[in-house]
Amino acid sequence: MFGIKEIDVGTLTGWQENGQQFHLLDVRSVDEMSQGIIPGGQSMPLHLLPVNADELSKETDIVLYCRSGARSAQAVAFLQQRGFDRVFNLRGGIMDWVRQGQSVATA
Repeated sequence: MFGIKEIDVGTLTGWQENGQQFHLLDVRSVDEMSQGIIPGGQSMPLHLLPVNADELSKETDIVLYCRSGARSAQAVAFLQQRGFDRVFNLRGGIMDWVRQGQSVATA
């Protein structure tokens, strides 16, 4: 997507393995999260992002994900409009995460 910074599953797993500091936010609904989350992911449903955006740090990398990457791309655009520069969309979302053999945790 134009103007949206994205990372892929390999980059995200590299960040996790290297101990890089970042926030991992799941913007799916609570019902969707009950099917599993990326380990370390925190719940922030897309509809609550405008209310909770001020709680996020602009000084830390933030990776957002959803089922396929579409809603999280919207979330990245929203945060970029509010001055967040260090926000990234997980390309392909949790579907790509699972497709590449990565494990999920229970919410």
